[in-house]
Amino acid sequence: MDASPFYGVPPIESDDSCLSDSVSVSDEDNGATEPSDDSTADEDPDWTDDAAACTSAATTRRVSAAASTKWQEVVWDSVQQQSSAKHYPVWQGTLPDADETREPVQYFRDFFDAELLETISKQSNLYCAQESPNSALKLDPSELEQFIGTVMYISVIHLPRLRMYWSNDCRIRQVADVVSRDRFEEITKFLHFNDNNNMAANSKDKLFKIRPIVDSLLHKFQAIPQDQMLFIGEQIVPFKGRSSLKQYMPKKPHRWGYKIYVLCDTKGLVHSFDIFTGRTAPERGEPDIGPTGNIVLKLAQAVQRADDHLLYFDHCFSSLDLLAALANKGIPALGTVQLNQLQGCCFSTNSDMKKKGRGTFEEKKVVFDGAEMRAVKWFDSKGVIVASNFPGAQSISRVKRWDKKLKHNVFVTCPSIISLYHKFLGGVHALNAQIASCRIQVRSKKYYHRFFFHFVDMVVVNSWLLYQRDCDSLDVPKKERKDLLAFRTSVAQALCMQFNENSSVKREPPSPDGERELQKKKFRGPTRALPTMEVRSDAVGHWPMTDSERQRCKFNKCKGQSVYKCSKCGVHLCLNKHNNCFIEFHK
Repeated sequence: MDASPFYGVPPIESDDSCLSDSVSVSDEDNGATEPSDDSTADEDPDWTDDAAACTSAATTRRVSAAASTKWQEVVWDSVQQQSSAKHYPVWQGTLPDADETREPVQYFRDFFDAELLETISKQSNLYCAQESPNSALKLDPSELEQFIGTVMYISVIHLPRLRMYWSNDCRIRQVADVVSRDRFEEITKFLHFNDNNNMAANSKDKLFKIRPIVDSLLHKFQAIPQDQMLFIGEQIVPFKGRSSLKQYMPKKPHRWGYKIYVLCDTKGLVHSFDIFTGRTAPERGEPDIGPTGNIVLKLAQAVQRADDHLLYFDHCFSSLDLLAALANKGIPALGTVQLNQLQGCCFSTNSDMKKKGRGTFEEKKVVFDGAEMRAVKWFDSKGVIVASNFPGAQSISRVKRWDKKLKHNVFVTCPSIISLYHKFLGGVHALNAQIASCRIQVRSKKYYHRFFFHFVDMVVVNSWLLYQRDCDSLDVPKKERKDLLAFRTSVAQALCMQFNENSSVKREPPSPDGERELQKKKFRGPTRALPTMEVRSDAVGHWPMTDSERQRCKFNKCKGQSVYKCSKCGVHLCLNKHNNCFIEFHK
């Protein structure tokens, strides 16, 4: 029995593991999973200080993981600064203008629409019938939305154990008032997305259990209007259960998990993704340029090429074959590279460039597979190499840097290709940070549950970024915008309450003793927040009921007091022959 999934030992190569199909990918990715913006392989003292040995080893250097094709000897030419300028692509597209900003839950429902919710409900009910014929789950899309809303609340309000959300001492009403503990656990147990009876016919699909979710979200992500600058990177879905899809990456914040390759813009808005399941074969009609290069070409199919989008990736993917393939497809691209990924190319060592001062740079060019490529090495505090199939070093700008010796800022020369590279920073790293801020951490041994909760997090971030895009279009002040946390809680509240009758959870917690009741009256705490506009106006389940105590009317134009309150919203409202704030509040 393999004990590695239990004790954290890196998995060995085996026939049934997706790692065995991607040894070259894992070795390259694990060695540089979090590349620094200005770190390159030319800082290795074993070979960088010997510039003469670089040319003699050009034809014998090993094939990198990003380019598994036959190693070719190429001759690079130095570029004089006066003749370095190249055509810079002008973006032909525009982002759509928004008429108004919508409610947060409406952005979320663009992705988790009624069709997808109906599919999940149907498959969950079918799975329950297959596993437990004597019971029925009876899950409908409305209750599924409530389940997703409570899961979002759980990601915002952190408690050590899941059952504590329903306990007497730590009861969280946003969760406990919506769904009972046993019902929540029942839905989690039977949550399913595809029919197991069809698994044998799709045995080669390692993502069969989540295929409907993947296909639905991919179609919607690819339909989002794209900005000019796009970024391809990888993200990790933390998971420590047993799964052949699980990867071990020791240099990542989460060493165990699933790897997803993502195409997004510089702010983290996802336009396409691909879950890593092993060796990535080339797409039909595309050249085979190695595992990581094939991934880039696969994700690049979602790029709207007629608009002259700019594509960026880091040195985990970069190679001459990839840049040439993208150039032949009409996609301008650039990325950081290591020197051993540019066969036959030599630059001065870091020590030599340091003597010339900060801002020193060198530029080389080559024609490879019918496409002209440029590579520029720039020395700031360290050396960084950027290669591309469209821009060069010119024009030159000046950037501000801090000088440790002089103790003040100085201006440093910066080539055009480096300035452009700095504009791409963010991308997947911004997406990972936004997801990690409030990640859904409902534990499950089933790998497809981990993927589902990750996609919910991804959709929330995408929805918030589209909301921010609409706010930018309408020049909404930043003080009036919802941040990601407020946006997330607004979506959770709407999913739990909108279009749903009052919670079926009628049981109240046991009445406290006299002392606790006295303390409860003495310290009532902050006023309960009003429900969002989409909940107030959904016209479902709002019934007047009398309360034992009179409180101030929550309608903003009324200062009266009332014993009537809404059974769903839980707020007091006037309801008499003089004032009918109940109707006005719910318009």
